[in-house]
Amino acid sequence: MTDFQLGLLGIGAAAVVAVLIYNRTQEHRQRREAERAFVSRHSDALLDEPADQEKPPAASPRKGEMHAGDMPDSRLDYIVDLDVSRGTLSATVLEHWRPLEQRFAHRALLAGSDGIGWRRVVAGDVRSLTSLRAALQIVSRGGVLGDAELIEFRSGAETLAAALGAQVSAPEMREALDAARELDRLCADADIQVALHVSGESAGLMTDPGALPYQVEIRSDGVSFVLDLPRTAEPARIYQAMVRAARSLADESGGRLVDDNGKELDEHALRAIGAELEAVRTRLAAAGIEPGSELALRLFS
Repeated sequence: MTDFQLGLLGIGAAAVVAVLIYNRTQEHRQRREAERAFVSRHSDALLDEPADQEKPPAASPRKGEMHAGDMPDSRLDYIVDLDVSRGTLSATVLEHWRPLEQRFAHRALLAGSDGIGWRRVVAGDVRSLTSLRAALQIVSRGGVLGDAELIEFRSGAETLAAALGAQVSAPEMREALDAARELDRLCADADIQVALHVSGESAGLMTDPGALPYQVEIRSDGVSFVLDLPRTAEPARIYQAMVRAARSLADESGGRLVDDNGKELDEHALRAIGAELEAVRTRLAAAGIEPGSELALRLFS
């Protein structure tokens, strides 16, 4: 094969990857934009706090470290610190927290410390808590939380503090939302799903989705294998496993392995897709967001 022919193959593979990644990225971006269209962008007096406004007393120094998992994280949560100097039972805290939990569901998190360590405050917790962190997730796959909802949450957190006799400390809401929008822009470019399709009606009859680290969608005209990059740990390894499964099914069913546009995917195109996925993974990891991590799962929810 001549250098010219090899060059044409390389250009063709790159074009396939560009179209595939572009299509998947655009789907997520359009969905984000549609949701953002309903979010208020006007200035709000409660958000634009005067610089010389008296700030609430600072919470006492935090003792212990947050446990890993679905705990408040300042990178994607707006966190209100409450200092309950005299201590209060977890059951009392949860009683006053319930309205916020019901209003914001899984987006609202409450962590507490008894001076030894931080844990989620849940039913059955018997600790006497001296510090609390009431948090609301303000950025996710759907975009950034609206101004009004953040104001509502902060007001509710301050009501909680008043009920517990706690001192409150919280970041300025405008700065928190600006930081969330920066993170959202980074994530929008990395919010990629890659789909490999095996065409042929018999392919679906031969497929058992099972428990897999990627999605298998059976369609009337074949089967789709879909990898959600930000939510997949070790995406390079999982992508290779997905390619092997798709190839095997195509061979067994006599189908064709194609992209979203029905263009057949050869070895060059598949390798190029893998290289692009690794480049996106590297950009996310450089920002402290490892695909498949607890942070990534919450952020891309």
